[in-house]
This record gives sequence, structure tokens and C-alpha cells, in this order.
Amino acid sequence: MSWTTADIPSQDGRLAVITGGTGGLGYETALALAAAGAEVVLAGRNDSKGANAVARIRAAHPDATARFERLDLASLASVAAFAEVLLAENRGIDLLVNNAGVMALPGRQVTVDGFERQFATNYLGHFALTARLLPLLRRVAGARMVNVSSLAASLDSIDLTDLQSERGYVPFRSYGMTKLTMLMLALEFQRRSEAAGWGVDGLAAHPGYARTDIISNGPASRGLRAGLWRITKSFLLPLSPAAELAVLPILFAATSPDAQGGGFYGPTGWHELKGPPGAAAIPAKALDGPAAALLWETSERLAGARFA
Repeated sequence: MSWTTADIPSQDGRLAVITGGTGGLGYETALALAAAGAEVVLAGRNDSKGANAVARIRAAHPDATARFERLDLASLASVAAFAEVLLAENRGIDLLVNNAGVMALPGRQVTVDGFERQFATNYLGHFALTARLLPLLRRVAGARMVNVSSLAASLDSIDLTDLQSERGYVPFRSYGMTKLTMLMLALEFQRRSEAAGWGVDGLAAHPGYARTDIISNGPASRGLRAGLWRITKSFLLPLSPAAELAVLPILFAATSPDAQGGGFYGPTGWHELKGPPGAAAIPAKALDGPAAALLWETSERLAGARFA
């Protein structure tokens, strides 16, 4: 199947919220949705990057409706404040794309709330955000939540007794676990939505091996693997698709009538590294229903946020 941004249905009148929308895959998602007519809210930590991203979208599409709102997913207070802004506007959300993340930080870091930073930013903040915005998603028929996962979700199993890597921090292992939890969250969200009649679809997507800042600057850019990464990235990065191509599975999950709740989408080429978007292989652990239910309950306790 060949699917491009030209296949995105009209998004006129729809509201899309994209975390990490100021750069990389998040920006490309916002740009494509705005081009299709959606009103887009770009959520991010950096005000200047946010203003720049909005200006670039408006320059490319003068009729676009785009704005930036500050959100630091590593802070549950920031998540709550961001959600309150949208809740006060009292408008239904058609699409929530949980995209923002950090990758393979060389050393274990702790957030203001006391959580390991990758776990907090990549997963727990998104869990809390989705819980708080669920009332607005439920107001729109056919609303979708799309979690951005990764090929790294298949690299490791999840240890529900050590979600924050307190017994031993390994950068890529911890990153892979957060991306597995994002996939598990999407699938468990779909199960609960169907059971409770929320009317919101939960989906997930991964970009394959995308050429974005999180790849070129993040993994092993410092620490023990820095030397190996500096040697190999000059060979690997030119082989990977740029963000405007790697974003297609996310856009497919977000907009295509062929994308279904509970689905996982990614590139369909060799080892899902790149290629046209389609159904992606789901790691066995992500299909573990009891583990997903326990993860959900643990996340509600840690985030202090419950789904209505």
C-alpha cells in the first residue's frame, strides 16, 4: 500500500493536540494536519521553539490555525495546568497525538516529582495528560488518541516492579521500556474504551528508523557509547528516512479510515525500518492483558490521575 499526506482526509473543523509539536515528528504531524485543515495545538517546553514552529506552519499554509501551549511532561503540575487551559475552553478534541519524548539519557535523572526522567516524559506524563483530556475527547464522535511508540518497544520486556530503573539504569533498556508502555497504554485504552463506552479509539504508531534530532543528538551522544555512536551515525543516518517521510505511520493512524482502534502502525519495509505505512508487528509483551491492567492501575496511582 502506498499512502502519503495526499491521502489525509479533510481535517476541516477538527482540533488536534500534538505533544512535542515544536520539532521532529511532532512538528511534521502538526504541519500535515494543519495543511489538511485542522486547528493544531503544539505542546512543548520551549516557548521560542514553539513560536518558531507556529510561524513556519503559518508561512507554509497562511490559512492555518495553529498555536503553541507550554507543556513539560516531566512535571505533573505542568500537565495539569496544560489540561486546565484546554478544559476551560470547553471544546471537544478530535485527535490527541502523544509524541514527545527523550531518548537514552546517558545517566539516570530524576524529575521534580521524583520519577526517572525517561519514564516520566515518555510515558507517565502522557498517561496523566490523556486521563485529564478524556472528557474533551469523549465529546467528539470518532476521536482518536495516538501514542507514538518505537521499534525499541520490542527490545526488552517490561519489569512492573522497577518501572523507574531504580535497581539498575541502562539507557536504551529504559527507553525501550517506556516505548513498550506507550504501546501497552494504547491497547489497554482501546479495551477500556470499548468496555466503558468512551467512544474514543486508542491507536499506536512507530516511525521506523527516523532521521530526527532525537536520533542525531540523543542516544549515546554522551557516556560510554558516545564513541561508537559518533562513528556509526555518519553511516546510519543517511540511510534513514527524514522526518517528513517517517511521520507517515503516525498520520495514517491519526487520520486514515483504514486505521482501527487497537491498531499498531509503522513502515512496511525491511524490518519496519522505513517504507509505506501499514500494520506493524506487536511485541508479545504488549498483548499481555493482565500486565497492561496492572500497568494502568500503577500509573493511576503514580500520576494521581484517573480516567473518568
